[in-house]
Amino acid sequence: MIPTFAVVGHPNKGKSSIVATLAEDSGLAIGPVPGTTAKSKRYTFQLNGNPQYVLVDTPGFQRVRAVLEWLHAHATSAQERPKAVADFVAAHKNDDRFIDECELLEPIINGAGILYVVDGAKPYGPEYELEMQILQWTGQPRMALINLIGDGDYVEQWRQGLGQYFSIVRIFDAVHADFQKRLSLLRGFAELEESWREGVEQAISALEQERLRRRKHAATEIAESLRQCLQFSEQASTNEDTDEEKLKNKLHTNLLTQIDSRERRTRATIQSLYRHDTVKHQSVTAQLLNEDLFAKTGWELFGLSHTQLLISGAVSGAVAGGGIDVLVGGASLLLGTVIGAVLGGASVWFGADQIASVKVLGLPLGGKIMQVGPVKSASFPWVLLGRAWVHQQLIAERNHARREVLSQSIIEEQHLMDSLPQGLRRSLARIFKGIINENHSAADQDELADLIDQVLSNKEE
Repeated sequence: MIPTFAVVGHPNKGKSSIVATLAEDSGLAIGPVPGTTAKSKRYTFQLNGNPQYVLVDTPGFQRVRAVLEWLHAHATSAQERPKAVADFVAAHKNDDRFIDECELLEPIINGAGILYVVDGAKPYGPEYELEMQILQWTGQPRMALINLIGDGDYVEQWRQGLGQYFSIVRIFDAVHADFQKRLSLLRGFAELEESWREGVEQAISALEQERLRRRKHAATEIAESLRQCLQFSEQASTNEDTDEEKLKNKLHTNLLTQIDSRERRTRATIQSLYRHDTVKHQSVTAQLLNEDLFAKTGWELFGLSHTQLLISGAVSGAVAGGGIDVLVGGASLLLGTVIGAVLGGASVWFGADQIASVKVLGLPLGGKIMQVGPVKSASFPWVLLGRAWVHQQLIAERNHARREVLSQSIIEEQHLMDSLPQGLRRSLARIFKGIINENHSAADQDELADLIDQVLSNKEE
């Protein structure tokens, strides 16, 4: 049996936000006006077509005192209470006065567990105890969630009151909960009822495996995007009447458009992976993600610092120089390695601000072609990778109750790629150099995807 949970409580306490977060459903209506949820609705969370658990979004209690009076009049002992609740629903299902109560109680009497949601930013009040008593009468396993909607802090008041009616009380910020907090909440579900444990643990395992799958897929997509962006170029034929400066600017613009289009496709793919197709790009962070790739702000924010570029460039240069020593049997006493390191570091330093080379090539049958690109700067792949990681991180950690634009939490950071382990940076620098020098195989591409997966994993941790 698939674990099923009815999310209930007073109107406007964040019930729909919790359902949206746990069901990964960005389309679920969430609003500040009480009564946004008018009818109970089931949301089945599935992975690869396999149902994991069901959440029932319910209306809020409206006439709780009248309901409790009816129940007291129809049950004289504790063992009669669950039946009295079922009888109330049957007797009032078509009664407009109690339509909300019937909508929220029906899935519970049909076997759903209870997730009772309160707002910990508002004071605890005795009126909520009437709702808790009704839920207690159902006899179903119950967990209370203290949601944090506003700026107040009455959590301890709520803990004391809720603890009298619920076996488990948790704080859960529905709008800002990350992946690990979602898993922690699901583990709490398993504690409610022994018969649910196996199903909930299977759902947790499936979620963890899906997260790894999504990350690996994202890494593969980013790797392919990087390879293509590092190889893009624009060409056009020229003649003696060509305004070469104007043509160069046009080709440069076309190159930027080509790179921008590829980055956008990558973001769309990653958002679809994490079921965030509708996320808008309007915040400061999004503006930075859309910043001209060759603007100084973007390069300083998303790439490596000059120091780390020098280190990475020197390492990749040393690899190339080391080949000289092999050819001469070591007779150079590693002089090739030293020269390679110096040249590699210098090319990074002096090439960091280089955009895309401009070439005018002769054709065998006469005429000329102007080519802009590929971008040769050693900084460029690090900026691309930094931007891709920022977007993937924001999307992977974003839950589905959020309706605002992307987080602005990274705008004060600089040189994001500096935080990577040195060994990982070295391996990436070697692969990037191969792509730039057009010496890149399918095996190298697979290695690049694995390395980017490590980057994404490093940032998740």
